[in-house]
Amino acid sequence: MQLHIGIDDTDSRKGGCTTYIGARLVEKLAEMGVNFTDYPNIIRLNPNIPYKTRGNAAVALRVEHRKAAYDSIVETVLSEVEANSHFGQKGTEPAIVFVTGKPSTIIKRFSSRALYDVIPEEDATKIIRSSKMGAVAYGGTLGLVGALAAVGQTLEGDHTYEFVAYRERKNWGTQRRVDGESVKRMDKRTRPMTFNNYDYEHKRTLVTPHGPDPVLLGIRGEAAESVREAFQMLTVMEPIERWVIFRTNHGTDAHFKDAQRQGPIRTNRPITLTGVVADKPITIRGGHTFFTMKHANETIRCAAFEPTGELRDIAARFLPGDEITVLGGVHQHGDDSQLTINLEKVLVRSLAEDVQPENPVCPHCGKHMKSAGKQQGFRCARCSLAAPLAQKRMKTVPRSLKPGLYMPTPKAHRHLTKPLSRYGVEKNLKNRAPSGVWHKP
Repeated sequence: MQLHIGIDDTDSRKGGCTTYIGARLVEKLAEMGVNFTDYPNIIRLNPNIPYKTRGNAAVALRVEHRKAAYDSIVETVLSEVEANSHFGQKGTEPAIVFVTGKPSTIIKRFSSRALYDVIPEEDATKIIRSSKMGAVAYGGTLGLVGALAAVGQTLEGDHTYEFVAYRERKNWGTQRRVDGESVKRMDKRTRPMTFNNYDYEHKRTLVTPHGPDPVLLGIRGEAAESVREAFQMLTVMEPIERWVIFRTNHGTDAHFKDAQRQGPIRTNRPITLTGVVADKPITIRGGHTFFTMKHANETIRCAAFEPTGELRDIAARFLPGDEITVLGGVHQHGDDSQLTINLEKVLVRSLAEDVQPENPVCPHCGKHMKSAGKQQGFRCARCSLAAPLAQKRMKTVPRSLKPGLYMPTPKAHRHLTKPLSRYGVEKNLKNRAPSGVWHKP
């Protein structure tokens, strides 16, 4: 029998990790003789959900088993979730769904919607009831949204892989001990088959998270073999409890696939929008840059925040009339009722001319003249030549910007953001069965 298991919302802001539960279940189910038909999946959902914890990830396990083993599998999954979820923490509502056979079209549509929409819990429970699938929720039904979405996101289009190593429990909450120099060496030897390992602009290691969760490190890349070999190049100075290779939608821009403008712009959703810069950008205290763009008959504010680095610098150089496509998340900041697109990347399509006024040139000296006073024309500071009728002239200044795709510094990428190195290498592979050594133990 074919079985798809979706798990979500087991962690909290104080710790825990749904992928860790998935990794432990890989070991337990393998010991039971279950056959994995796919690598375990990490499915990143709409990154703009305000109540998400960290990367808004759910996990799916896809297996084949003997019919008689179903009850044992369900019992094993429930026991693992109950033993390792952050029960009692605000917003933690663990949930599991069990789908026998291939996920239906209805489930897949729900999953696609979860990448860009804010879905009511009732929508998930209705599908679960009508499909008569197995489902368990603890403390509330919010986790059912992510669990069901994980099952339906079968990654039949573009996808990547992630090698995730986990820490021994005694080290949770302490500084991760992975040598940064070895990360840089690995990155230079393996890219573009791996990506977002190190941010050279900010001299920051990206493979290690910073929270109290069990994850020691994660390496993302184009193939399972690539991330496994990359891990072997690292110098890790603490014990590793276990590791697993996941297949995932990291780095695919999956949240923008169906996020084209449909109806009014709504908060907490990704958006792709093409328009024209309406005013000169302003940079406020803290280094955040804001500008407005016109789309159709409306104007919307865009923001490139200080952590985005190069993207913020590019946004500050826009001029009214520049045609751009922005990709980002729609948010409402504080008490401000105006919606804002927080930029993830920008495609500059065409640039307006930068026409600026300049003082006339002295016909004798060849130097720019200076104003002689209000309505008194200009005077040369070198030879004192007066030109009472002279006027400023307009000059086209070369732009320090070119058409093209611009992105933030790697440390500011969201999990789903597709890096430049992945453009042109998107994949659509049907054979996804795990091969080689893909987990330990």
